[in-house]
Parts: sequence; structure tokens; C-alpha cells
Amino acid sequence: MLFDFDKIPHDQAYKLCVASVVPRPVAWVVSQDRDGVVNAAPYSFFNVFSDNPVVVAIGCAARKPGTPKDTLANIEATGQFVVNLVSAATVDAMNITAVDFPPGISEITEAGLTAVPSTRVAVPRIAESPIALECEIFQFVPTRGHTIVLGRVLAMDIRDDCVLDAAKYYVDTPKLDLVGRMHGRGWYARTTDRIEVPRMSEAEWAARKAAR
Repeated sequence: MLFDFDKIPHDQAYKLCVASVVPRPVAWVVSQDRDGVVNAAPYSFFNVFSDNPVVVAIGCAARKPGTPKDTLANIEATGQFVVNLVSAATVDAMNITAVDFPPGISEITEAGLTAVPSTRVAVPRIAESPIALECEIFQFVPTRGHTIVLGRVLAMDIRDDCVLDAAKYYVDTPKLDLVGRMHGRGWYARTTDRIEVPRMSEAEWAARKAAR
């Protein structure tokens, strides 16, 4: 069945996308305003798109037309933010930080989380997250519904027990136990059900075809 995005309402296109492009990694973004007030919020329009420099992208929707969410307003004000990744152990706390609290309420405090200093940016990271990406703004890309925030990653904090070999930059990915966003208002997927599909060379593919 064809859905022509030029002919359907944008909110219906959104529903099709979030129900189909799954699982999506979750950016648990910590930001702060010029007065040092810290905000934390999850975003699943997120991924990494470049390795030199390392650039991540986050799609930030407006709270309402003309009014940015705190995350975007803070990043615009300070140029810095931290992307924490969400493990199965922290998914409930992440969900609490998604509550639309009134101004002056700390999502980190409400969720029982610990803010610890970052190394390269003034914005703190979440201690309970196994990985944190310390970022500075690279570019803003406005769209009608979102502002795409491109952030240059300056440093990555990885929990010690999730590093297999620091000298070789090997991460124990299964131990991170990360979750991804699925469809609907509350579905997520764990990364514990994995399959291995090694990439083939052309010669390996030719040998496989010949053996059929």
C-alpha cells in the first residue's frame, strides 16, 4: 500500500515512520540554560552520522509552534549538551524524565538520578547511564516540524566494566544492555536478542554462489 507523504497530513506520516523505522536508539539529552539550570529529556529521532568528526543528530520537536522545548532552547543558548544512552536498568528513570514537568522542576532529581561533571563540556552527564557523549553544536537544520540538532562529539564516557580493551578501543556492547524505541506510545526493545551476519567479500559471495 502506498502512502504519498505529499498527500497525507504530517502527523499521519509521523505515525507511519515511528511504527516502521524501529528500533531507534534513544538520546537521553542533558542540557542546561545560561543560569546553569539542568534539563534532561529523551529523544528517539537520533543517530550517529559521521566519524570524522563524529557527529550525532537529534530531531527536536517544538513544544508548540514558535516555542522550542527546553532542550533545544538550552542548546541554542549554550552550544553544549550531553547524549546519554539508555540501558534496560535506566529505562524507567528515562521515562520519568519524559514527563512534562513545569519550569523549575529537575527531571534528574525527580527520576532519582545522579548528575556528575563532564570533562569537555559544562553540561553534566547522568552517572547511571553506561555511555555519555559530550557534544558541542555543529549545526542546526530547521524543518517545519523539528529542528535537527547536529552535535560534534568531543568525548565519550564509558562505564569501566563495559570496556573490554581500552588500548584497542573495544567496547563490551552486550554488557551495555541498551534499549531502543519501538512503536506506539510506550514500546521499547532490548538488545539482548541478537543475530550475527558477517559481511562478505566479493570472493566469498562468489564461492557461496558456486556452491549452490
